[in-house]
Amino acid sequence: MPVREDLMTSTTASTPTESTAAADSATASTPAGSTPAASAAGRATGTSTVVGDGGANTTTGTSGAAGPTGPTADDTTPATSPRAATGPALAHAAHGGSPAGPGASWEELVTTALLGTDRRRPAPEILAPGRDAPTALLDAAALHTVRRRAGLLPASAAARPEPAPRDEREELPEAAARRLAQLLADRSGGPGGGGRRSTVPDLTELLPQWLATANERGYRAPATALPALLDAARARTDLRPGALAFAGPRGLWLARLNPEWRFALRGVSGTATLPDTRDAEGVRRLWDEGLFAERIALLTAVRTRDPAAGLELLASTWSTERAEDRLMFLDSLRTRLSGADEPFLERALADRSRNVRATAAELLSALPDSAFAARMAARAATCVGMDRTGAGQVVAVEAPHECDADMERDGVLAAAPAGRGERSWWLGQLVEAAPLGGWPARLGGRTPEEIVALPVLDGWADELHAAWCRAAVRQRNARWSAALLGPPSASPAASQGSPSLAERAKLLATLPAGERASWVAAFIAAHGLSEAFQLLGVCSVPWAEPLGRAVVDALDIARDAGSYPWSFSGVMGLAERCLDPSEAGRLELLTATPDEPEGASPGAGGYWSEAFQRLVSTLRLREAMLRELTAPSDPPETI
Repeated sequence: MPVREDLMTSTTASTPTESTAAADSATASTPAGSTPAASAAGRATGTSTVVGDGGANTTTGTSGAAGPTGPTADDTTPATSPRAATGPALAHAAHGGSPAGPGASWEELVTTALLGTDRRRPAPEILAPGRDAPTALLDAAALHTVRRRAGLLPASAAARPEPAPRDEREELPEAAARRLAQLLADRSGGPGGGGRRSTVPDLTELLPQWLATANERGYRAPATALPALLDAARARTDLRPGALAFAGPRGLWLARLNPEWRFALRGVSGTATLPDTRDAEGVRRLWDEGLFAERIALLTAVRTRDPAAGLELLASTWSTERAEDRLMFLDSLRTRLSGADEPFLERALADRSRNVRATAAELLSALPDSAFAARMAARAATCVGMDRTGAGQVVAVEAPHECDADMERDGVLAAAPAGRGERSWWLGQLVEAAPLGGWPARLGGRTPEEIVALPVLDGWADELHAAWCRAAVRQRNARWSAALLGPPSASPAASQGSPSLAERAKLLATLPAGERASWVAAFIAAHGLSEAFQLLGVCSVPWAEPLGRAVVDALDIARDAGSYPWSFSGVMGLAERCLDPSEAGRLELLTATPDEPEGASPGAGGYWSEAFQRLVSTLRLREAMLRELTAPSDPPETI
């Protein structure tokens, strides 16, 4: 039988005296009956040992098993049952020896159990003649379990770690600290039966917002919450920037002591550990000796205060940095990018790494007065212009016929992706990198709105407009973004050259927050919610009042139509996190179960009622969270 099935059986010790001795040793060495490491291993592998007067019973099962599934220690061991340990082997294991030989470590046993003995044979050292592989694996696991619990030998004393650094930020209010513990404990209500969502707020979805607010208000993490905070950041990469900033220098100190938290040493570290950027000696020391995350944070901080000093710091070690590090350091130059960075970026165009060259080209294209921008504008101008053969009211495109060495040096990729023509690929890169400010003069003195409205010959409209969209996003040009977006009432597929929903979302991100919210609100009023999810994701939180009202009205219309709310679960989830909490009172009316219209989906009204109840309770919870982070308050509300 493969060990995957055998893992649900239990193995009982056949030598009570030796098993009890080993178990007594475990009890004497650890008050809880196991070392922390053994307990963690037991949780990970589903292994537990029950000690009784008759011996030790080891039960191996899947993680989260309720308890032993085989006989207890007082039962009589069947003749065919796998045995946990016998004779000298257990005694040897209990004193730290390897019961299965040097080639069968605990990690190897776990790996074999996960894969199954049919796919991975156990190590030869644990296979005895006449015994099948699953039985031999379970016997070896039982021996290892007893050894880990009863045979732990004292290690050599290590040097005590340095004390944790001080965190001078303000202490978290007591009510907010309790709320944080609640969020980290994940006490959210799971989905109800039949796939229905519970009416209880999902706390895990609110944790990023809580961390962002706590960081914005300058609070430090309670020391007791640091382990759970690091565990949460380890499990969810989206939490890491906010969690590590909140954990601060003490979180980074703690992460050095646990290999499972090593990600924090490579991730975003707070600026609380940085020296004063005016302290030249401290800056130089951290730049030469610090962790990568600390160096990134240091470079950003120095660039923010003095761009020239930051560039000089980066240039001093540029030639010795690894390619992946050069890429991240170069990206830090976006902070206060200016023409003074142009010589350095021009040299980076000759870097050995293609990614570094591409990033350097992107940064140079954001400098409209740079020599690079002028070169790209000249190339693009030879490809795009007004048609001179007709009335002059249409745009003509002649894509490049080759990608020469100079173009490649300036970051143009010669090899087109699969399914893409080479000439259109080269054209898109040239137009994307050319300054948008040069097109009005090139196209008859027209405004961006007039240029976008011009017809384009020979089917090049989609390619040309897509390149202009990328240029507007790269250059953060709100005027061109608004022109390319067009009116909110227009369908994404209304005409040739219209931007896709994904392109519209990127263009919206360049607009001021108020203008962005107004545009999306008008889009929802015209097209409903089915195509609005991507657009809502780029709007500032909390949503502005017109946008929030448009979303709620659209949900109300969908409810009245008699459809199920599951089609709008993504938008409803965004509303829970993004609607202004003050909207909760207005939404109370929607929590009642409406009369179902003729032809409505069975039970849809009840499902919509539950969805709005969840929305209202989540908004009230967010309101309480914000209040707790403002000043000490009452204990958190019961969920």
